[in-house]
Amino acid sequence: MSAPLLAVDGPSLIYRAFFALPDSITDDEGRPVNALLGMANLLVQAVEQHDPRAVALCWGAEAATYRVELWPEYHADRPPVPPALAEQFEWAGAFFGALDWHSHVHDTLEADDLLGSLATVETEAGGSSLLFTGDRDMYQCVNDSVRVLWPGGGKGSAEVIDAAGVKQRYGIGPELVPDFIALRGDPSDSIPGGKGIGEKTARDLLLEYGSLEGAIANAVRERPRVQAALREQAHELRAFREMATLVHVPVERPPDTPTNWSGGAAAARERGMNRLAERLEAKAG
Repeated sequence: MSAPLLAVDGPSLIYRAFFALPDSITDDEGRPVNALLGMANLLVQAVEQHDPRAVALCWGAEAATYRVELWPEYHADRPPVPPALAEQFEWAGAFFGALDWHSHVHDTLEADDLLGSLATVETEAGGSSLLFTGDRDMYQCVNDSVRVLWPGGGKGSAEVIDAAGVKQRYGIGPELVPDFIALRGDPSDSIPGGKGIGEKTARDLLLEYGSLEGAIANAVRERPRVQAALREQAHELRAFREMATLVHVPVERPPDTPTNWSGGAAAARERGMNRLAERLEAKAG
């Protein structure tokens, strides 16, 4: 397989890094840089291991406008962005841009939608993609040319998840992930799912009937609690599936772009990340 495009879920990784490292990690002016440092370390490790042809960071709205219109509670339980993280969000584009990593931004859709769109464009061009994200919604993109790179705990390497890996986790194929989310729900997105339908029941319904629509059409065959959820919540369940399904965004395929280790080292030193700068300088030769 040729060198993949590494498409990065910017919000997912920067949040993960912010809460993994103490905000006592600061620049020379005392401003926290823990999120930038942690995310940079994750990405440098991924580049070292997978040698991508280019790196594309995706940034989007906290909650896509159309998803909130479908379900006003969507993302409603998420706390506001901590001020120390909000500032690092603002710096991220220029900081990672110094490494010659591309950034894609959308005002009304989410980073997920951009990741999925980049993967589609890459596949259509005959390439392959690694989607670096901690969001299980992205499992729906997995196919022969698209895999998810799942961030590991501690110092462990990120795990590559293919179609067999999705099936191992959920018991269903990637193409049914939106249906699965609709039935089971997704607490992280404030999607409640069907009342009384948990992970096992959602999986069993999809294996039996092939889709959410198939389950709704065969509701009468299910036990009373599940039947009631499928019949009485049919409209909501369809809305949940639409919310869980990625929207295609017209995006340009990033050109082959090697990482600029020297530029990254200079940006790291500017932010007081001296150990990271030394690591990048060593890679620059």
